[in-house]
Amino acid sequence: MKELKHLNKYFYKYKWQLILGFVITIVARMFALYPIQFIGDSTNVIQRYVEGEITDPAALRQELFYNILLIIGATLISAFFTFLMRQTFIVVSRHMEYDLKNEVYQQYQNLSLNFYKKNRTGDLMNRISEDVSKVRMYLGPAIMYSVTTLTLFVVVIWYMVNTAPLLTLYTLAPLPILSFAIYKLSVAIHNRSTIVQQYLSKLNTYTQESFSGISVIKSYGLEPLTNNNFVELSNGSKQKNLDLVKVQAFFFPMMVLLIGVSNTLVIFIGGRQVISGEIENIGIIVEFLLYVNMLTWPVATVGWVTSIIQQAEASQARINEFLKKEPQIKNLQKNIEPILGDIAFKNVTFTYEDTNITALKNLSFSVKRGETLAIIGKTGSGKSTILELIGRLYDVGEGEILIDGKNIRDINLYNLRNSIGYVPQDAFLFSDSIRNNIKFGKTDATDEEVIEAAKNASVHKNIMKFSKGYDTVLGERGITLSGGQKQRVSIARAIIHDPQILLFDDCLSAVDTETEEKILNNLFKISKNKTTIIVSHRISSAKNADNIIILEDGAIVQQGSHHELIQQEGYYKKLYAKQLSEKEM
Repeated sequence: MKELKHLNKYFYKYKWQLILGFVITIVARMFALYPIQFIGDSTNVIQRYVEGEITDPAALRQELFYNILLIIGATLISAFFTFLMRQTFIVVSRHMEYDLKNEVYQQYQNLSLNFYKKNRTGDLMNRISEDVSKVRMYLGPAIMYSVTTLTLFVVVIWYMVNTAPLLTLYTLAPLPILSFAIYKLSVAIHNRSTIVQQYLSKLNTYTQESFSGISVIKSYGLEPLTNNNFVELSNGSKQKNLDLVKVQAFFFPMMVLLIGVSNTLVIFIGGRQVISGEIENIGIIVEFLLYVNMLTWPVATVGWVTSIIQQAEASQARINEFLKKEPQIKNLQKNIEPILGDIAFKNVTFTYEDTNITALKNLSFSVKRGETLAIIGKTGSGKSTILELIGRLYDVGEGEILIDGKNIRDINLYNLRNSIGYVPQDAFLFSDSIRNNIKFGKTDATDEEVIEAAKNASVHKNIMKFSKGYDTVLGERGITLSGGQKQRVSIARAIIHDPQILLFDDCLSAVDTETEEKILNNLFKISKNKTTIIVSHRISSAKNADNIIILEDGAIVQQGSHHELIQQEGYYKKLYAKQLSEKEM
C-alpha cells in the first residue's frame, strides 16, 4: 500500500463527497434489509394461517398486502440510495482519475528530451491510460464495495447471530472458503491478464507501425511478410486470451456451488431446528436464505477487491516511477523580462547523455539582435544541437550561453521559448486543419494573420488548391501534404507569432530552389530587428546571412561572410563550387 499513499491527497481533496458516500451507503444497506424481514414476516403470517391461528382470509390478505407495500417501499428507497451511492463514489473516482491523468500529463510536459529518448511512446501512453484506469478501480469500485461489504456484514451478521446463533455459524461457514477461492482465482486472472495486455501492446504497436509505414511496406512488396507476422502475433494473443478465459470459467460456477452449499445448510440445519422447536417461526429460515444470497456477492468481492488493490498498487508504482523523476531543465527564474535577441556562446561543450557523443567542443560565437547567422556543416557536426541549446531543450555541460548578456538559465524558461520561432528539421504537423496547425504558433491569430503567414512561407497557393482550403484536415503527422508543403506550413507556424528569435533547422531541404528563394526573401523582410539563425546544407540559404560559420566535429573551422569564405580554401568554397556546377547542369 506504500505506492498508493500518493493518492491520499485526492482523498483529502474529495473528503466531503466520500463522507457523504459512506453515509448514503449505510442508509442504502439498512433499507435493503427491511424487505427480507417483511418477507420473513409474511411467511410467518402464512404459517399462522395454515396452523389455524388466523382464520379470516380477509385478515390474511390485509397483512400480506400491508407487507407487500412495505417491501416495495423499502426496495424503492434502497434502490434510490444505491443509485446515489454509485453516483457519489463512481463520480468522485472519475474526478480523481481526471486529476491523476492531468498530473501525469503535466509531468510528461515538464520532463526533458532525454526522458523521451529513453522511454517508448507506447509505454508512456499505457501508463496514462491503462495504469490510471486500474488505479481508478481502486479509487471508486474497490472503496464502494468495501464500504458496502463492511456495512452488510456488521448489520446482517449481528441480526443473524441474535436470531439463531448456531444456524448463523453453519450458514457462514462456506463463505470464507468462497472468499479465499475468489482471491486465488483473482490473482491467477491478474497474472494472465497482465500477459494478455502485454500481447495486446505488441499487437497494437506492430499494427500502428505497419499502418504508419504502409507506403514502405507496399514499395518493397512486404505485405505477405507483415501479414504472416501479424497472424503470428494474433495467434499468440488468442492463446493467452484462451488461457485467461479458462481460469475465468471457474469464477461463477464456484460461486454458485458455495451458495448452494450455504443454502443447503440453512434448509437442513434450520429445518431440524424448526422440527425440534429451537426455531419457532419458519420465516427465519426464509430470511436466512435471503441473507446468504445477499452476503455472497460482498464476500466474493473481498477477493476481487484485494486483486483490484494489488493491480492498483502495481500500476501506481509504474506511475510514481515517472512522477518522481525530476525534470533536468528547470525554470529557475520566475520574473519575466522582455527578450531582445542577442545570443552568445562562450566555450560551450555539450555531450548527449544517452549516447555519450560530444556534439559541441569549446564552441564560441555571437549573434546580435537584427543579425542573421547561417550554420553549415556535414551531418553530425552539431548544427541542430546549437538550436536545441538556444531553445534550452538541453542544458550545457561546460561553458555558458548568454541571451541579452544573461546566462540562459537565469531567464524565465517559458518566456524564452515564447520568444523563439523554431522550425525543426523534421517538420511535425498535427492531425488537425491546416489553419489550426498554423495557429498553433498563435492560438488567437485571425484568419488574415494565418493567410499572411502562409503567403510569407510561400504555401498559400498550395493550400488554396485543396477543396477545403485552410479547413483541410491533415492525416497523421501531416501525411496529406508533401515534404515541402509540410516544411512551409511549419515555417508559417513559426513566424505567425512574431518572435524575437527565429531558428530554422534545414527547413527548406524539401523545396525547389525557386521556392526557396521566395521564402528566403520574405524571411529576410520579416526578420528585420530579429535574430535569425539558419541551419542549412545549401549555400543559397546561407549566402545572404551577416555571418556564416562552418562546423566540423562540433568546432568552428571557418567563419565569415559569403564573399570572405568563397575566397578561402576550405569546405565552404568546395561546397559552393559543387552546388554551382549542379545548378548549371
